[in-house]
Amino acid sequence: MQIAIVDDDPIARQILRSSITRLGLEVLEFPDGGSAWDYFLANPPRFVITDWLMPNLDGLDLIRNIRSAHFHGYTYAIILTGKEDKTDVVTGLSAGADDYLTKPFDISELKARVNIGLRILDLEDDLNRAREQMERMAMYDYLTGLLSRRAIYSHLQGEVDRFYREGGSLSIMMLDLDHFKALNDSYGHMVGDQALCLVAEQISQSVRPYDWAARWGGDEFLVVLPNTNREQAEAVSNRIHSRIHKLVLTVPDKDPLQLQISIGVITTTKIQDGIDGLIQSADEALYTAKNRGKDCIFLKDLQAPE
Repeated sequence: MQIAIVDDDPIARQILRSSITRLGLEVLEFPDGGSAWDYFLANPPRFVITDWLMPNLDGLDLIRNIRSAHFHGYTYAIILTGKEDKTDVVTGLSAGADDYLTKPFDISELKARVNIGLRILDLEDDLNRAREQMERMAMYDYLTGLLSRRAIYSHLQGEVDRFYREGGSLSIMMLDLDHFKALNDSYGHMVGDQALCLVAEQISQSVRPYDWAARWGGDEFLVVLPNTNREQAEAVSNRIHSRIHKLVLTVPDKDPLQLQISIGVITTTKIQDGIDGLIQSADEALYTAKNRGKDCIFLKDLQAPE
């Protein structure tokens, strides 16, 4: 952790620096609020200890600037002053300071208040990590590691927005693992989960870096192929189908499992019914593949005559 010290008194800065470095912390020093603020604009601080009365920019205005800047991550601020009146304390805290230390300060009190600030910043870091983990859990399927339904919907919306601006072609693929219910009934859900993970792995390895692949739900997967015409979409779907056809899932004390998948693919150069219309069309293409005996690919150009 790095703590910024802002004080126009070099002796006060020396005392602060000596006390803080003994806590194992790094120190940045600034002789006034103006120079500190110029630096903070490019390097937002996590922890600031500032004097109140200084030339160029005083401590209160420095803290107000920090609060109004809305830096990424919270900045913990302690203000130092010789003012002891309660109204001054309220003024300092109201400006955005988190804590208040009166000069001349006791070294042990300074260290205690710094440790309070460090605990609060540690708590913020813990909360941010928990939030990031929750966001990841919402964006990725917990079993397969593919994008979640929510995430792929968001990416598809972005792709549709780009499509409206730039035109071109768009392909969407809906995939379904054949005989999945029978697999679960005969071999158990653990083997079913293994099958889903294997299929997800083959999909991930078959699509291009700019494609989006997700577990849509259950044994269904959705792949968004940006700027992709029918021939290109057919090549990707053939690649996925071929790779999955080669999969053999070994199950102890039972015959090996040969996995099969049905794929419905749509391609369009016009979007009339929005995202839900595109997904419904892809689902209908998958249904057609299922009705044609499963373990096959059905492609449909939405602009081609029936």
